[in-house]
Amino acid sequence: MEFAFYFASGVAVVATLRVITNTNPVHALLYLIISLIAVAMTFFSLGAPFAGVLEVIAYAGAIMVLFVFVVMMLNLGPESIHQERAWMTPGIWGGPVMLAIFLLAELLYVLAGNPSGAAIGLATVDAKAVGISLFGPYLLVVELASMLLLAAAVTAFHLGRQDAKEKP
Repeated sequence: MEFAFYFASGVAVVATLRVITNTNPVHALLYLIISLIAVAMTFFSLGAPFAGVLEVIAYAGAIMVLFVFVVMMLNLGPESIHQERAWMTPGIWGGPVMLAIFLLAELLYVLAGNPSGAAIGLATVDAKAVGISLFGPYLLVVELASMLLLAAAVTAFHLGRQDAKEKP
């Protein structure tokens, strides 16, 4: 399991560096999703499958939906569609696909070595323990994060309004 942890951590670091250094937002998003999946793999290797599943569902899934929502809401027009098609050439997918294949190989290696899927020598963190932590000592942090997300949604709505775009 140590190998799985370090390998997933390395993939997360490489993908995150590509997110930071990439100038195209769509390409950076692809690497961000790979980075989030790699972080979920580290949770799985540490014996926290619930946290890993939450990482994939809440972050990787929600970020994709949020990105599509913002692109649709801003309604950039047909010229942005042509520019995006030019950016999304097949060679661009090489890096994220390679890192995703490495993570899949790691997952298969870990599952083949331990058929039950449980971490060796580690306690499993279940949903009840996560809920007690989130609504216990970390309640203030959870509420602050929800307020930040609400402020971001209101700001995105106001930036994308049609009447605000028409006024010079």
